[in-house]
Amino acid sequence: MSIQTQLFESTRLRLGPIDHEKDPEVESRWTHDPVFLHGLGLNPARPLSPAQMKKKYEAIEKEIEESHSTFHFAVRAKEDDRLVGLVRIEWIEWSHGAGGLKLGIGEAKDRRQGYGSEVMQLMLRFAFEELNLYRLSAVVGEDNIAGLALLKKFGFVEEVRRRKALMRDGQCFDLIHLGLLRNEWQPVEESQL
Repeated sequence: MSIQTQLFESTRLRLGPIDHEKDPEVESRWTHDPVFLHGLGLNPARPLSPAQMKKKYEAIEKEIEESHSTFHFAVRAKEDDRLVGLVRIEWIEWSHGAGGLKLGIGEAKDRRQGYGSEVMQLMLRFAFEELNLYRLSAVVGEDNIAGLALLKKFGFVEEVRRRKALMRDGQCFDLIHLGLLRNEWQPVEESQL
């Protein structure tokens, strides 16, 4: 990576900190969408108020300061600075060069627009070239077809499949653990995103 390469900007997006004034209202709306919540984590879906989101942001920032093992970013559209999604590298084990990756695009209209690919490109470069990690992991339910496709597009390999470990909407799904090693990562040209 050259010194001129933008670390936190792609063609359409910018990674940045949480905005405690504007973001709670937006992300609160996202918590009413089970597709977003199920794609981002394994916890039961639960709507949160803007006030609850502010408390969640405070907890995230406290975790970042205390653990030094989490990097959390708001994903914003460069054209209008609106919140598009969230991405984080967490559970970093510095002595092993390993961490976990989570990514979520909030509004349904913003999904399948290539934003996930742009964010993934930024985060992989950040993880492998800036943080000097050797390995990234991600955990996705088999019902998250778009998430699995995105991870595989960037070279993540299925490592563990926990059969019927996830129950949603009365159905059981496999939980898939994927991994990517630095020497397997191939940066994707922006024209290919």
